[in-house]
Amino acid sequence: MAKQDVYIRKPEWLKTRINTNKSYQGLKKLMRDKKLNTVCEEARCPNIHECWSERKTATFMILGDTCTRGCRFCAVKTGLPNELDWGEPFRVAESVAIMGLKHVVVTAVARDDLNDGGAAVFAETVRAIRRENPGCTIEILPSDMKGDYESLHTLMDSKPDIFNHNIETVRRLTKRVRARAMYDRSLQLLQRVKEIAPKTPTKSSIMVGLGEEKEEIVQAMDDLLAHDVDIMTIGQYLQPTKKHLKVERYYHPDEFAELKEIALNKGFRHCEAGPLVRSSYHADEQVSQASAQRRINYMKGYEEQSDKKIDFTLEAINKN
Repeated sequence: MAKQDVYIRKPEWLKTRINTNKSYQGLKKLMRDKKLNTVCEEARCPNIHECWSERKTATFMILGDTCTRGCRFCAVKTGLPNELDWGEPFRVAESVAIMGLKHVVVTAVARDDLNDGGAAVFAETVRAIRRENPGCTIEILPSDMKGDYESLHTLMDSKPDIFNHNIETVRRLTKRVRARAMYDRSLQLLQRVKEIAPKTPTKSSIMVGLGEEKEEIVQAMDDLLAHDVDIMTIGQYLQPTKKHLKVERYYHPDEFAELKEIALNKGFRHCEAGPLVRSSYHADEQVSQASAQRRINYMKGYEEQSDKKIDFTLEAINKN
């Protein structure tokens, strides 16, 4: 077997069981009925049940299911996207209400075919969620929109609670890992958000296991801090198919704990690091104090109106 065909066996701490219980099936049916996509499903996230059912958070993927870029780590399909769906923002907002979410992350496929990169639909989705779910906090995770700052203003006018944009990997590996993306352009985007909305927490994420060195990870931390990023997440890269980049190394949980400690000591306000950590993992804990209080006040009123837990079974979803 040629060296490039050798695949490293997953360690025990990365082996998870997929739970397709009635709750999962009901939520999946809701997404299909509303013609919506979630990264939770597309990426087969191992944290899907904890986030959807226990923490009441979810990550919606808008602007269709087809990306104009072909990043070598990502399983989302690439091609020519469909026309914009202006009914999508309302369907996302409606689903957030049905699921009773307290925090929602809205991401999107890259839409380089659009002049604004999809910013207008993105912004309308944030507004629709807030209209229908005033107590829900909102995090956005857009593409770099080709560095167009007018589009960024359009997006930030919707006043999200957190702005997230991932650098994905260290500087040296960016060209190999990300398609049409630039390390410095991503950093500049994060910096510009702070100029537009100084009080909005900014966030970024990297995957490890792609061949980076520890010193490069630490440098990425310094680069993010130099551009006023508040929150960092670090997770293990997992190869989605044999066509994607292979895993060069699996990091032990102790190594993630060390990276988290380094990040916090350097000055990040919050850091999540672990083998199964993804960009939106425990995202509900990372909003600003003001946003969190708004959510808490609303949820208290919501819970006083009903002492029932939201039922995600197929029977309950069918009633909606």
